[in-house]
Amino acid sequence: MNRLHQSQPAPGARVIVGMSGGVDSAVSAALLLEQGYAVQGLFMKNWDEDDGTEYCTAKADLADARAVCDQLGIELLTASFAAEYWDDVFAAFLAAYRNNLTPNPDVLCNREIKFRQFRDYALTLGADAIATGHYARLAVAEDGMPRLLKGVDTGKDQSYFLQAVTADQLRNVLFPVGGLWKREVRAIADRLGLRNRAKKDSTGICFIGERRFRDFLAQYVPPRPGPILDTEGRTRGQHHGLAYYTIGQRQGLGIGGTRDCPEAPWYVVDKVVEGDVLVVSQNVDTLLGTWLAAAEPNWISPAPALPLRCHVRIRYRQSDQAATVQARADGQLLVRFDTPQRAITPGQYVCFSLGEQVLGGATITCGGR
Repeated sequence: MNRLHQSQPAPGARVIVGMSGGVDSAVSAALLLEQGYAVQGLFMKNWDEDDGTEYCTAKADLADARAVCDQLGIELLTASFAAEYWDDVFAAFLAAYRNNLTPNPDVLCNREIKFRQFRDYALTLGADAIATGHYARLAVAEDGMPRLLKGVDTGKDQSYFLQAVTADQLRNVLFPVGGLWKREVRAIADRLGLRNRAKKDSTGICFIGERRFRDFLAQYVPPRPGPILDTEGRTRGQHHGLAYYTIGQRQGLGIGGTRDCPEAPWYVVDKVVEGDVLVVSQNVDTLLGTWLAAAEPNWISPAPALPLRCHVRIRYRQSDQAATVQARADGQLLVRFDTPQRAITPGQYVCFSLGEQVLGGATITCGGR
């Protein structure tokens, strides 16, 4: 691996910070000010629909962003990338669900909106760099290109969501809180008396909010009910539509246990398009898989030689899992795990890393035992 070194614009450079209304972006702006940068904030509006429900938080988030910028004495700009979000993120999100996959819109949102639309827009405004509140870090290799590193706080590390961003998109980018623990970020916010210092972290879909997911998805993907069968082919109930369920799910199935095992939960283990069948099992081992195939790999660093021994994650906040990555004849990647993995989910992403460096990722297409 190339030797890595830290690199960032010199103090005095103009940096536009993506202000979400949350504490991480607020502290990011404050830290850059303390380091001598010329800082502006930018609030991105990327979802036009406001249905008046408790889930629509854009107005409150904008108010928090404004209050923080006022406290810090910096200008807050606003921009709408709603059309781009719909075309480049949400349309793909819906297409995946219509194909009974389980996509991760946050990965696409980072690639298409935060590190393409926002970054390009900020640079056209004359910024030398952008900054976000991601818990991730950057370093520069001997070839002069950025490399993505995991955040120091393993419980908050967000590098998994950045796996689809290219090295070129990471130029002129700063992650001010990536080298901090969350408790340190909260402490800085307390010290500065920031309005949003106690605000809870957002856990909803990128730019859509913490809505009741099935109700939201039903507006775009109509219900298509079908049978729930166990692995022996016995009918256990009816589902609302394959799109509304994901591999490994145990909540919201609406079926009880069996006479022999009344308390054991049921898990979704497969979705069969022919007949719209949702397959369930009470045997959690049925969810274990030893391999997966993944398409459209994105290598942030130069593409490595295969086969490759590395670590992988197939979901956010999963610990690193040892695996071997090989090339398949169809152009996809084959990932073989040292230890069987639970709930390998088509449509989700597999993220590759070596030590603290994130190499990239790919979209999971299938998996097996």
